[in-house]
Amino acid sequence: MEIRQIFSDKKRYLELLLLADEEERMIDRYLERGALYVLGEPARALCVVTDEGGGVAELKNLAVAPQWQRRGLGRRMVEYACAQCGGAFDTLLVGTGDAPGTMAFYQRCGFSYSHREAGFFVKNYSRPIIEDGVRLRDMVYFRRAL
Repeated sequence: MEIRQIFSDKKRYLELLLLADEEERMIDRYLERGALYVLGEPARALCVVTDEGGGVAELKNLAVAPQWQRRGLGRRMVEYACAQCGGAFDTLLVGTGDAPGTMAFYQRCGFSYSHREAGFFVKNYSRPIIEDGVRLRDMVYFRRAL
């Protein structure tokens, strides 16, 4: 199954993007300035990577269609993003909610804890964001050397 970069009409993947980031206005902050990579057609998984400057790229969105979850596609997208960024960046950063399952996923993918932005989800989203039964409050950042 092929992973390809999407250069135009990125919003056609909005339904899948919203699985990882529940507010379209938040997606609008990074989608056009980021590189969108999509696995399969129709899309089974995707990720968005942005250039944050100073040798740092950030994985802003990682989503896998519900029927394809828990089959290694998320990890495959992370590894692909790392490979794409490897020559141009020193570090891949990812910010995620403070739900234990999601944090453990990134640690299994080789990321280590970097820092926390307290109250991020409360300040930036219009309604509570719930993941695995946990109300997200803080953005937890992990980093991986490339």
